[in-house]
Amino acid sequence: MKFASVRLVTTQFEALVAFYTLLSGTAATRLADGFAEVRLEGATLAISEERLVQLFNQGAATAASNHSAILEFEVTDVDGTLARMRGDASAEVVMPPTVMPWGNRSALLRDPDGSLVNIFSQPMAPPAQAA
Repeated sequence: MKFASVRLVTTQFEALVAFYTLLSGTAATRLADGFAEVRLEGATLAISEERLVQLFNQGAATAASNHSAILEFEVTDVDGTLARMRGDASAEVVMPPTVMPWGNRSALLRDPDGSLVNIFSQPMAPPAQAA
């Protein structure tokens, strides 16, 4: 089995596509009216207008109702990524850059639909000690 993607269902399609394009620095691939993918190393983030879900799966997904999942993106520079996102008025900073107990440097944002987004970097490995 291969984990392929996560799909966000939204009524703010263009705002979500713009947010994740800015965050990732990757252009979205638009496969249909109201459906796009941001193809990243490791997985794809799909973004779909709620109306498309309603056409095929009435009531199966409700836009902007995520209260349990956090989308996590590993970056090399948390501060630089956060600075880039400050230009997007819809990017609410929930937690400024913080070193977590397990060593990651992490910042939390909310996307235009209110989903939590973690941008983090892993700690550098300590230099090898000469024997």
